[in-house]
Amino acid sequence: MTKQILFLISLLITLGVFSWTIHRLYGFIKQTKPFPISDYGKRFNMMMKVAIGQTKILRFPFTGILHALVFWGFLVILVGSIEMVIDGIFGTERALSSLGIVYDIITASGDVFALIIAIAILIFLARRLFMNIRRFSGIEMEHKSHLDANIALSLILLLMVSLLGMNVYYFVLNPDSPEGYFPVSMFIVQQFIPLHSLDFHTAHVMHEIYWWSHILLIFIFANVLPYSKHFHVFMSVPNVFLSRLEPLGKLYNMPEITKEVKLMMNPDTAFAAPAEGEEAPPSRFGVKDVEDVTWKNYLDSLTCTECGRCTSVCPANITGKKLSPRKIIMDVRARMKEKGPGMVKKGRDFDDQKALIRDYISPEELWACTTCNACAQECPVNINHPSIIVDMRRYLVMEESAAPGELNGMFTNIENNGAPWQFSPEDRMLWAEGLEVPTMADKMAKGEKPEYLFWVGSAGAFDDRYKKVTREFVKILNHLNIDYAVLGTEETDSGDIARRGGNEMLFQMQAMMNIEIMNAYEVKKIITCCPHDFNTLKNEYPDYEGSYEVMHHSQFLQKLIESGKVNITDGQFKDKKITFHDPCYLGRGNGEYEAPRDVLKAIPGEKVEMKRNKSFGLCCGAGGGQMFKEAEKGDKEVFIERTEEAIETGADIICTACPFCMVMMTDGIKYKNQEEKMKNYDIAEMVSMSLGL
Repeated sequence: MTKQILFLISLLITLGVFSWTIHRLYGFIKQTKPFPISDYGKRFNMMMKVAIGQTKILRFPFTGILHALVFWGFLVILVGSIEMVIDGIFGTERALSSLGIVYDIITASGDVFALIIAIAILIFLARRLFMNIRRFSGIEMEHKSHLDANIALSLILLLMVSLLGMNVYYFVLNPDSPEGYFPVSMFIVQQFIPLHSLDFHTAHVMHEIYWWSHILLIFIFANVLPYSKHFHVFMSVPNVFLSRLEPLGKLYNMPEITKEVKLMMNPDTAFAAPAEGEEAPPSRFGVKDVEDVTWKNYLDSLTCTECGRCTSVCPANITGKKLSPRKIIMDVRARMKEKGPGMVKKGRDFDDQKALIRDYISPEELWACTTCNACAQECPVNINHPSIIVDMRRYLVMEESAAPGELNGMFTNIENNGAPWQFSPEDRMLWAEGLEVPTMADKMAKGEKPEYLFWVGSAGAFDDRYKKVTREFVKILNHLNIDYAVLGTEETDSGDIARRGGNEMLFQMQAMMNIEIMNAYEVKKIITCCPHDFNTLKNEYPDYEGSYEVMHHSQFLQKLIESGKVNITDGQFKDKKITFHDPCYLGRGNGEYEAPRDVLKAIPGEKVEMKRNKSFGLCCGAGGGQMFKEAEKGDKEVFIERTEEAIETGADIICTACPFCMVMMTDGIKYKNQEEKMKNYDIAEMVSMSLGL
C-alpha cells in the first residue's frame, strides 16, 4: 500500500506538471492562425510511412537505421511502461502477463531493444562529443542546444540501463518461472551474476531500486521533453499525421488576396454586401510575427529535432550564405516563447516592439532561399520550411514593398509586359519565325479544338538560349503530327516567379487572366518545357478554377518513346558521356525523376549520375526568383557548386530539362572554362538532334 500511495503521488505530480505545460502551449497555439485539415485516410498512410516506417530517416543508412531502431524500440518499451503504471496504481505485478505468448514477444522485444537503444545512444553521444559533424553546428546552435541534446540522450541511456537492471533482477527473483521472456537479461545473469551469491532480500531491493529508477526517469523525461528539442519524441507522429499532402512544389493559396484580385478584375463586386459570417480583412498580408503563422507552423517548431538535415542539404547554406532552414523553424519557437505569454495575457494585439522578421530572421536569410524544397524533402518530421519562408517574403513585398530592387523590376515587367523582362507582349511569337506554329485563335477560327496546348512560357519565348529549345520541341511536335497549338501573344507569364518572390497579388492576377483565356478555349491538356510552369499550372491553378492535365515535355517525350512513335537510331551521342541535372520543380517538387532518364536511355551514349542526384540532387541556384537578382553573400554561387559536381563525372554533356537550369548550367560551364569540353543541352534538343530534325 505504501508503494501504491507513493506511486500515485508521483503520477499525479507528473500529470499535473505535464498538463500545465500542455495548457501553456495550447494558449500559444490559440494565438496563431487556422490551418485546414482533411483527407484523414491519406494522412494515416503518410503517418505510417514516414513516422512509423521512418522512411525519411532511412535515406541515410547508418544513422538512419540507428534512429529507426531507437524509435521502434521506444514503441515496444512504451507497452512495458504502461504495464508499470498499471502495476503502480493497482499494486499488481506484471499485469499484462495474461496475454500469454504475446506478452513473451513484447517482453523479449523490449529487453532486446533496451540493449540496442543503449548502444545507439552511446554512438550518438560519441558522435556529438568527439566527432565534428557539420550539421550539428551553426549560428543557431548555441551551447544550450548541445547541452540539451546531451542531457536528453543521457536520460534515455539511464532509462535503458534501469530497464535492463529491472529485468535482470526480476529474472534473478524468478529464475524458474518468470512472466515473460528476457533473452538479454537472462544472458547477463548467466554470465555475470552468480545466483548463489545473492539472497532473496538483496535481489528484491535491487529490483525495486531499478523499478523506481525507471518509472521516475520516465516521469522526469516526460516533463523535460516539452522544454527540449527531444519534444519530437511526443510530437513527431502527430506532426507527420498533420503534415501537408500536396506535392512539395505547391504553395498554399491566400484567399484574402483572391478576394482583392477579384475586386480588381470585377469592380462591381466591391459594392456587394459581405456574405454572412465572412471574416474581416486580415490585419496584414503574410507573416511578420508569430501571431501571423498558422498553428501548424508553430507545431512544426515544437516538433523540430534540430537534427540539421534540412540545413545540411540547403544549397544556400552549403555555399556559405546566412540561410539555415533549421534556424528559421527554431526562431519561430523562440519568438513564441518570448511573445506568447504577453499575447495570452493581453491578446493578439500585444506588442513588445519586436518581430520575428529582423529581430530574429533577417531579410538576407529569406531572400537567399531558392525554394528548391531540399529541406522539406529531408526533414524526418515533415516540416515544410519554404512555405513559411515565402509567407515572410509575402509580408516584406506586400506590406513593406521591401523586395530586392531587381525583383521589384521583375514584378513591374510582369505587370506591364506579361514577362519578367522588358519585351513587348507583341514579340512573344518571334521565337517561331520560320516555323509553322498554330495558335489557339487560328484553330478556333477554323472550328478546330487541338488536343494539346503547348505552354511556351516566358523563358521559352524570350530567353535567347531557351528559344532554341522551344523551336526544337516544336519541330518534334510537327514531325510527329501532334495536334497542338499555342496561345501566342495571348499567353502571359504564369506568375510562378512572382509568387515565390512574395508578390502573391501579382501571381493571382496572372493566374486568373491565364485561366480565363484557357477556359475560353476549353483547354484540357497542356504540355510545357518549364518545370516551374508545369508545377504552377498543375498544382496551383486548380485553386482558381483552372484544372488541366499538365505534362512536362520529358513526360510527353517518354510517352512517345514508349508508344513507339519516337524511335531514335541516330548515334551522334553514342561516344558521349551524358549526365542529367534534376530540375527541383520536376523532381522534388513533383516526384518525377524517371521520365527524363527514360528519354535519355533511348538516346545512344554513356549515362553517368552526379554524386547528388534524383531526390538528393542539388539545386542549380535559380529558383525562388534567384535568377533575377544578385545572390546573397557567400563562399561561392550555387550554380558553380553544381557545375563542379557535373565536371567531376567527366561528362561531355550536361542534360537539363528546365530553362532556369539551362541558364545556370551554361553560365557555370563558362565560369569554369569548360566550353570546349562540355556542352549543355535540353532533353528536347537531344531528341530533336537524334531524330535529325
